Amino acid sequence: MDSGLTLTETALEWYPFKAMQAHDVLDHAQPRLMSRVEYDRLVSAGMFENERVELIRGIVVRMSPNGPAHADPIDVLTRHFVRAMGDRAVVRVQLPFAASDDSEPEPDLALVPPRRYADRHPHQAFLIIEVADSSLDHDRETKAPLYASSGVPEYWIVDVKARRVSVYDTITAGRYARVREFPIGERVVPSAFADAAVDVADLFV
Repeated sequence: MDSGLTLTETALEWYPFKAMQAHDVLDHAQPRLMSRVEYDRLVSAGMFENERVELIRGIVVRMSPNGPAHADPIDVLTRHFVRAMGDRAVVRVQLPFAASDDSEPEPDLALVPPRRYADRHPHQAFLIIEVADSSLDHDRETKAPLYASSGVPEYWIVDVKARRVSVYDTITAGRYARVREFPIGERVVPSAFADAAVDVADLFV
């Protein structure tokens, strides 16, 4: 007797399944990771034009949206460090950092050695800062080990929701061995530039 079901519907009735997601694939297959050189070639070819992405441990990942709560502390820090640095460091805002052979993050702010970077992205930094609104876990658990292994001596996370700054420093065995928390009412002093202290209260409204 004709049940009115098509062959496909009958198959679905006997073999229910869900749409395959990326994590389902990774459960059964080894991903092909990308090198920074390969990533840069794709960027130069316009592959990721109009997309906010970065290369982290061989994987191209989407960056968090730039909402007002995320953008405002970046504006404040940019103005502060541009005035404070002079010719001692280049202040780079959301630009590539050559962290390793398989990683090219775009930190919210980086103080890098003074020179022109027309031929290559910087691979050294005095200080890197990430502003975390929705990205706190990623900035803490993925970015901190990455920057430490890249030799960045000091890393700040501006925690928008907690209204504080976490300072990571003292690299030991490729990881930051010390983390300090600075709430509103305190000042954060970059280890490389003692005259460029930041009032935590200035970062939040």
